[in-house]
Amino acid sequence: MRVLILGHGKTGKLVADVAAERGHGVHVLDAKENPSAAALTPPFVAGFDVVIDFTTPEAAVQNMRACLATGARMVIGTTGWYDKLADMRGLTERKQAGLLYGTNFSVGVQVMLQLASQMGSALKNAGYTFAIEETHHVSKLDQPSGTALTLADALAAGTRSDTAPALEAKVPITSHREGDETGLHLLIATSDVDRLILKHESFSRRSFAEGAVRAAEWLATRTGCFDFREVFAQI
Repeated sequence: MRVLILGHGKTGKLVADVAAERGHGVHVLDAKENPSAAALTPPFVAGFDVVIDFTTPEAAVQNMRACLATGARMVIGTTGWYDKLADMRGLTERKQAGLLYGTNFSVGVQVMLQLASQMGSALKNAGYTFAIEETHHVSKLDQPSGTALTLADALAAGTRSDTAPALEAKVPITSHREGDETGLHLLIATSDVDRLILKHESFSRRSFAEGAVRAAEWLATRTGCFDFREVFAQI
Protein backbone atom coordinates (compact mmCIF):
# COMPACT_ATOMS: atom_id res chain seq x y z
CA MET A 1 0.00 0.00 0.00
CA ARG A 2 1.25 3.50 -0.85
CA VAL A 3 0.66 5.93 2.01
CA LEU A 4 0.89 9.71 1.87
CA ILE A 5 1.42 11.29 5.28
CA LEU A 6 0.62 14.96 5.71
CA GLY A 7 2.42 16.51 8.64
CA HIS A 8 5.91 15.84 9.90
CA GLY A 9 5.49 16.62 13.59
CA LYS A 10 6.17 14.10 16.33
CA THR A 11 3.08 12.02 15.64
CA GLY A 12 3.41 12.30 11.86
CA LYS A 13 6.99 11.03 12.01
CA LEU A 14 5.92 8.09 14.14
CA VAL A 15 3.06 7.29 11.75
CA ALA A 16 5.61 7.16 8.93
CA ASP A 17 7.81 4.80 10.93
CA VAL A 18 4.92 2.49 11.81
CA ALA A 19 3.63 2.42 8.22
CA ALA A 20 7.10 1.49 6.96
CA GLU A 21 7.44 -1.21 9.63
CA ARG A 22 4.17 -2.70 8.41
CA GLY A 23 5.54 -2.94 4.87
CA HIS A 24 3.91 0.07 3.25
CA GLY A 25 5.49 2.57 0.89
CA VAL A 26 5.59 5.95 2.61
CA HIS A 27 5.83 9.53 1.35
CA VAL A 28 5.74 12.45 3.78
CA LEU A 29 4.86 16.09 3.10
CA ASP A 30 5.54 18.69 5.77
CA ALA A 31 3.86 22.08 5.96
CA LYS A 32 6.56 23.85 3.95
CA GLU A 33 6.12 21.44 1.06
CA ASN A 34 2.34 21.74 1.04
CA PRO A 35 1.25 25.33 1.69
CA SER A 36 -2.53 25.70 1.41
CA ALA A 37 -2.71 22.13 0.04
CA ALA A 38 -0.92 23.30 -3.13
CA ALA A 39 1.00 20.04 -3.52
CA LEU A 40 -2.15 17.92 -3.48
CA THR A 41 -2.91 17.96 -7.19
CA PRO A 42 -5.14 15.18 -8.59
CA PRO A 43 -2.27 13.40 -10.40
CA PHE A 44 -0.13 13.48 -7.25
CA VAL A 45 -2.87 12.22 -4.93
CA ALA A 46 -3.78 9.46 -7.38
CA GLY A 47 -0.40 7.89 -6.72
CA PHE A 48 -1.42 6.86 -3.21
CA ASP A 49 -3.86 4.34 -1.79
CA VAL A 50 -4.58 6.36 1.34
CA VAL A 51 -3.69 9.72 2.90
CA ILE A 52 -3.09 10.20 6.63
CA ASP A 53 -3.30 13.71 8.06
CA PHE A 54 -1.70 14.86 11.32
CA THR A 55 -1.38 18.60 10.66
CA THR A 56 -3.39 21.53 12.05
CA PRO A 57 -7.15 22.19 11.96
CA GLU A 58 -6.89 24.79 9.17
CA ALA A 59 -4.47 22.72 7.10
CA ALA A 60 -6.51 19.54 7.57
CA VAL A 61 -9.62 21.17 6.08
CA GLN A 62 -7.64 22.43 3.08
CA ASN A 63 -6.07 19.00 2.64
CA MET A 64 -9.43 17.26 2.83
CA ARG A 65 -10.97 19.56 0.24
CA ALA A 66 -8.11 18.83 -2.15
CA CYS A 67 -7.85 15.07 -1.61
CA LEU A 68 -11.49 14.08 -1.18
CA ALA A 69 -12.38 15.94 -4.37
CA THR A 70 -10.28 13.35 -6.21
CA GLY A 71 -12.06 10.41 -4.56
CA ALA A 72 -9.11 9.67 -2.25
CA ARG A 73 -9.22 7.75 1.02
CA MET A 74 -8.19 9.86 4.03
CA VAL A 75 -7.55 9.14 7.70
CA ILE A 76 -7.66 12.34 9.76
CA GLY A 77 -5.90 12.31 13.11
CA THR A 78 -5.99 16.09 13.38
CA THR A 79 -8.67 17.48 15.70
CA GLY A 80 -10.28 20.89 16.07
CA TRP A 81 -11.96 21.00 12.64
CA TYR A 82 -15.28 19.29 13.39
CA ASP A 83 -17.35 22.39 12.67
CA LYS A 84 -16.63 21.47 9.03
CA LEU A 85 -17.52 17.79 9.41
CA ALA A 86 -20.87 18.07 7.63
CA ASP A 87 -19.16 19.71 4.64
CA MET A 88 -16.44 17.06 4.54
CA ARG A 89 -18.98 14.26 4.83
CA GLY A 90 -20.95 15.73 1.93
CA LEU A 91 -17.83 16.02 -0.21
CA THR A 92 -16.89 12.42 0.62
CA GLU A 93 -20.30 11.16 -0.45
CA ARG A 94 -20.42 13.21 -3.66
CA LYS A 95 -17.00 12.04 -4.80
CA GLN A 96 -17.37 8.46 -3.52
CA ALA A 97 -14.25 8.99 -1.47
CA GLY A 98 -13.32 7.55 1.92
CA LEU A 99 -12.97 9.55 5.14
CA LEU A 100 -12.16 8.11 8.56
CA TYR A 101 -11.70 10.60 11.40
CA GLY A 102 -11.18 10.28 15.12
CA THR A 103 -10.31 12.36 18.15
CA ASN A 104 -8.02 9.58 19.34
CA PHE A 105 -6.73 6.44 17.59
CA SER A 106 -5.67 4.66 20.77
CA VAL A 107 -7.59 1.45 21.46
CA GLY A 108 -7.23 2.14 25.19
CA VAL A 109 -9.02 5.48 24.78
CA GLN A 110 -11.80 3.80 22.82
CA VAL A 111 -12.35 1.42 25.74
CA MET A 112 -12.35 4.42 28.08
CA LEU A 113 -15.14 6.00 26.03
CA GLN A 114 -17.22 2.83 26.38
CA LEU A 115 -16.63 2.82 30.14
CA ALA A 116 -17.58 6.50 30.33
CA SER A 117 -20.92 5.72 28.77
CA GLN A 118 -21.43 2.91 31.28
CA MET A 119 -20.55 5.27 34.14
CA GLY A 120 -23.11 7.78 32.93
CA SER A 121 -25.78 5.09 32.78
CA ALA A 122 -24.97 3.57 36.17
CA LEU A 123 -24.53 6.82 38.11
CA LYS A 124 -27.09 9.14 36.51
CA ASN A 125 -29.56 8.78 39.39
CA ALA A 126 -27.05 8.23 42.20
CA GLY A 127 -26.26 11.83 43.11
CA TYR A 128 -22.94 12.16 41.30
CA THR A 129 -21.52 15.20 39.56
CA PHE A 130 -18.99 14.78 36.75
CA ALA A 131 -15.87 16.61 35.63
CA ILE A 132 -13.14 15.99 33.06
CA GLU A 133 -9.48 16.98 33.22
CA GLU A 134 -7.03 16.67 30.34
CA THR A 135 -3.32 17.41 30.02
CA HIS A 136 -1.30 17.64 26.79
CA HIS A 137 1.96 19.09 25.49
CA VAL A 138 2.34 22.85 25.25
CA SER A 139 2.21 22.89 21.44
CA LYS A 140 -1.24 21.28 21.17
CA LEU A 141 -3.45 23.80 19.41
CA ASP A 142 -7.01 22.80 20.35
CA GLN A 143 -8.27 23.24 23.89
CA PRO A 144 -10.01 21.31 25.29
CA SER A 145 -8.74 18.27 23.47
CA GLY A 146 -10.93 16.45 21.00
CA THR A 147 -10.66 13.36 23.20
CA ALA A 148 -11.99 15.27 26.21
CA LEU A 149 -14.96 16.50 24.17
CA THR A 150 -15.65 12.98 22.93
CA LEU A 151 -15.39 11.72 26.51
CA ALA A 152 -18.03 14.24 27.56
CA ASP A 153 -20.28 13.09 24.69
CA ALA A 154 -19.85 9.45 25.69
CA LEU A 155 -20.73 10.24 29.29
CA ALA A 156 -23.79 12.23 28.22
CA ALA A 157 -24.91 9.41 25.94
CA GLY A 158 -24.87 7.05 28.91
CA THR A 159 -27.22 9.30 30.88
CA ARG A 160 -29.92 9.32 28.22
CA SER A 161 -33.04 7.20 28.48
CA ASP A 162 -36.51 7.04 26.99
CA THR A 163 -37.88 9.01 29.94
CA ALA A 164 -35.02 11.36 30.78
CA PRO A 165 -32.76 13.70 28.83
CA ALA A 166 -28.98 13.52 28.93
CA LEU A 167 -26.97 15.53 31.44
CA GLU A 168 -28.74 18.82 32.07
CA ALA A 169 -25.51 20.82 32.03
CA LYS A 170 -22.31 20.40 30.08
CA VAL A 171 -19.61 18.50 31.91
CA PRO A 172 -16.88 20.97 32.94
CA ILE A 173 -13.53 20.31 31.26
CA THR A 174 -10.26 21.60 32.69
CA SER A 175 -7.32 21.70 30.27
CA HIS A 176 -3.61 21.81 31.08
CA ARG A 177 -0.70 22.30 28.66
CA GLU A 178 2.56 21.10 30.16
CA GLY A 179 5.93 20.23 28.65
CA ASP A 180 5.84 17.26 26.27
CA GLU A 181 2.92 15.46 27.94
CA THR A 182 1.60 12.86 25.49
CA GLY A 183 -1.93 12.80 26.86
CA LEU A 184 -3.71 12.36 30.18
CA HIS A 185 -7.50 12.21 30.55
CA LEU A 186 -9.48 11.89 33.77
CA LEU A 187 -13.24 11.44 34.14
CA ILE A 188 -14.17 12.19 37.73
CA ALA A 189 -17.51 11.30 39.34
CA THR A 190 -18.05 12.78 42.81
CA SER A 191 -20.84 12.26 45.33
CA ASP A 192 -21.26 13.27 48.95
CA VAL A 193 -19.68 10.01 50.08
CA ASP A 194 -17.09 8.97 47.50
CA ARG A 195 -15.25 9.70 44.27
CA LEU A 196 -14.74 7.50 41.21
CA ILE A 197 -11.96 8.32 38.72
CA LEU A 198 -11.58 6.82 35.25
CA LYS A 199 -8.08 7.53 33.93
CA HIS A 200 -6.20 7.05 30.68
CA GLU A 201 -2.56 8.03 30.48
CA SER A 202 -0.52 7.77 27.29
CA PHE A 203 3.15 6.92 27.67
CA SER A 204 3.91 7.19 23.95
CA ARG A 205 2.40 8.55 20.76
CA ARG A 206 2.95 5.11 19.25
CA SER A 207 -0.55 3.95 20.19
CA PHE A 208 -1.99 6.83 18.14
CA ALA A 209 0.32 6.08 15.22
CA GLU A 210 -0.44 2.35 15.17
CA GLY A 211 -4.18 3.02 15.32
CA ALA A 212 -3.97 5.50 12.46
CA VAL A 213 -2.02 3.12 10.22
CA ARG A 214 -4.37 0.23 10.96
CA ALA A 215 -7.28 2.57 10.19
CA ALA A 216 -5.65 3.42 6.85
CA GLU A 217 -5.30 -0.27 6.00
CA TRP A 218 -8.99 -0.78 6.79
CA LEU A 219 -10.14 2.28 4.83
CA ALA A 220 -8.06 1.63 1.70
CA THR A 221 -10.76 -0.57 0.14
CA ARG A 222 -13.82 1.34 1.39
CA THR A 223 -15.82 4.45 0.59
CA GLY A 224 -17.94 6.51 2.95
CA CYS A 225 -17.48 8.57 6.10
CA PHE A 226 -16.55 6.80 9.33
CA ASP A 227 -15.89 7.74 12.95
CA PHE A 228 -13.01 5.68 14.41
CA ARG A 229 -15.03 5.33 17.60
CA GLU A 230 -17.71 3.41 15.71
CA VAL A 231 -15.44 1.08 13.72
CA PHE A 232 -12.31 0.55 15.83
CA ALA A 233 -13.40 -2.96 16.85
CA GLN A 234 -13.26 -3.96 13.17
CA ILE A 235 -9.81 -2.47 12.76
